[in-house]
Amino acid sequence: MVDPIADLLTRIRNAGMARHVSLRVPVSKVKLRLVEILRDEGYVESFSVEDGIGPSREMLIHLRYVDGTQPAIRGMRRVSKPGRRQYFPGKNLAKVRSGLGIAIVSTSKGVLTDRDARRLNVGGELLCEVW
Repeated sequence: MVDPIADLLTRIRNAGMARHVSLRVPVSKVKLRLVEILRDEGYVESFSVEDGIGPSREMLIHLRYVDGTQPAIRGMRRVSKPGRRQYFPGKNLAKVRSGLGIAIVSTSKGVLTDRDARRLNVGGELLCEVW
């Protein structure tokens, strides 16, 4: 797999379109932090890490639905890709969908939302946008 973050976003997007309640994905530190941010922002209901050794560790993600039918995640987009990385200073991070969505940024302070990065005035690699 070339891009594990794009794989995570695609799996979440596909599970939402298929109206699945939950999905399993392989675990990494960055993916764990991405899903934690999605949970804190209200896009994902909950998640848990299932025990295993090495690459057999998996994360179980429970998706959130609005009115029981529509996925809370309307859209997701990978911005920085392995072939073309996108870096932005903290003050130049644009708002996603006029503030209705979030951008997730990998900074020197860790993986943060665009609001937190602007508040701390730290820039970094713009991983993805969620609305």
